Amino acid sequence: QVQLVESGGGLVQAGGSLRLSCAASGNIFKINTMGWYRQAPGKQRELVAAITDSRSTNYADSVKGRFTISRDNAKNTVYLQMNNLKPDDTAVYYCNVRIRDSNWYEYAYWGQGTQVTVAS
Repeated sequence: QVQLVESGGGLVQAGGSLRLSCAASGNIFKINTMGWYRQAPGKQRELVAAITDSRSTNYADSVKGRFTISRDNAKNTVYLQMNNLKPDDTAVYYCNVRIRDSNWYEYAYWGQGTQVTVAS
């Protein structure tokens, strides 16, 4: 079993910054892609940013230039630095981690979600 623990959400004024963290623990053979998704009320969950094991990154157009995803493989942790936050960034943020086992099967795991609220 794999557990994901998220932290770092909260309430911030527009223009402010937050840093989210997501630490994976448990039966981990190899972590492939790590990412962050978000879901606002009444909307579908959407990809915010992702980072591969080779550190290639991908961002939603709405956050490019403001958010930065990074990972620390020694700590099995992924981070999302969010700068210049806007009210439209308000959502529950979920980390997603894809883990490969010794038989080359890949499994996706989700964090519990952390609320980010940006006040105008």
